[in-house]
Amino acid sequence: MFFSNYRKYSDAQLRPSLLWEFDLTQFDWYAMKNMVVQRVIERGRITDFYAALNLYGMKSFKEAVKNIPYLNKKDINFVCTVFGIKKEDLKCYTHRQFHPKHWNS
Repeated sequence: MFFSNYRKYSDAQLRPSLLWEFDLTQFDWYAMKNMVVQRVIERGRITDFYAALNLYGMKSFKEAVKNIPYLNKKDINFVCTVFGIKKEDLKCYTHRQFHPKHWNS
């Protein structure tokens, strides 16, 4: 797995610019876990992934990925490939299947 060595990077920090609209001094990292993981997937650098994995752990990170309400197709393929998750286990993928777009939009 690509991020299997994340514990080597225990000093990695999330960039505050990922969560620019929040006051990080009073931020509840565990209540907002799904949103943090979504931001890391969509806009994060490799050090942001290491920081999030050190904060939440691999198992908890994968569970948060499964509960994210929206990811684009590229990000869905990325998390499925890198973390070994089936597309059918993702909330964003099953939601997309239940709500197909019209062919002209």
